[in-house]
Amino acid sequence: MGCDVSALNTVQFSNHTGYRQWKGTRVSAEEITDLWTGLRQSYLDTFDMMLSGYVPGAAAVEAVGTIAKELRAKNNNYKKGGGFFWVLDPVMGDNDKLYVADDVVPAYRGLIQHADLILPNQFEAELLSEVKITDAASLRHAIEVLHTKFHLPHIVITSVSMPLGESQSSSTTTTRTMSVVGSTRTSTGKPRLFKIRFPVFDCYFSGTGDMFAALMVVRMREAVANLGNDVGETASWVSGDEVDALDLPLAKAAEKVLASMHEVLSRTCEGMTEEMERTTGLEKMGTEEEEAKRLHLLRSKAAELRLVRNLGCLRNPKVEYWAERM
Repeated sequence: MGCDVSALNTVQFSNHTGYRQWKGTRVSAEEITDLWTGLRQSYLDTFDMMLSGYVPGAAAVEAVGTIAKELRAKNNNYKKGGGFFWVLDPVMGDNDKLYVADDVVPAYRGLIQHADLILPNQFEAELLSEVKITDAASLRHAIEVLHTKFHLPHIVITSVSMPLGESQSSSTTTTRTMSVVGSTRTSTGKPRLFKIRFPVFDCYFSGTGDMFAALMVVRMREAVANLGNDVGETASWVSGDEVDALDLPLAKAAEKVLASMHEVLSRTCEGMTEEMERTTGLEKMGTEEEEAKRLHLLRSKAAELRLVRNLGCLRNPKVEYWAERM
């Protein structure tokens, strides 16, 4: 997407965990800090955006937070306003299940006030806000809490499965849908809410949250630049109160991100079907349990997101799912 990136890996794994088996290690807080120190001492710390995702353990969360705070201070020393933007994906769990240690949750609660944009799923939004989300009203309340308690400028809840009213988006080929819900706070901390409903593929993918987060980094910056006013010079790129929810850079960015994701996932599904068809008729291996494991591993490989071979979908997607009022 045209960005120069320095990546500090928080795990060194043979493959992603959707395979249910892997080899490798998680890095420690000390290793994260050591890598950052190496960048900084070589004057390789001139970053104006940062994306953080899965972080293994509370101490490592704190180490990542320290990096963000240092970058903000460094940028603020020579540039006023929007000198640094942190996109924080608070990876903790999904579907009412934690897959990090319990102490990671309070670590994130103590840290998110320093972020510019957070990207929790519905379960993670509940953990951070301490509001159980059961309907549109409780979802709105959770977002209000995140804006007011933690002074968060921008919030996108990346996967809301419950109905949020009728959509005006383009017709879809499936009746099952989910929504992205976003908000940018006003100067008084009030939410400016929008939703984007999109179709759900009948496939299981790993890494869609990481893809969403990475694309949001680029598209948020692009949407701010496209406004042509001074919002890029304001703290956290927060638009003036006169800007409607549907015109927010956050909404425009999310529309393009979902367009790219829909195209990539569609092509991944097509390729997955073709790849799995090639396994039909192959001799079964071992016991029923062993055969089930083999098929899971084959499906996981076939469902790897087809990003590199579909760069056009990332760069120039066709937007079909539009932001609506929440």
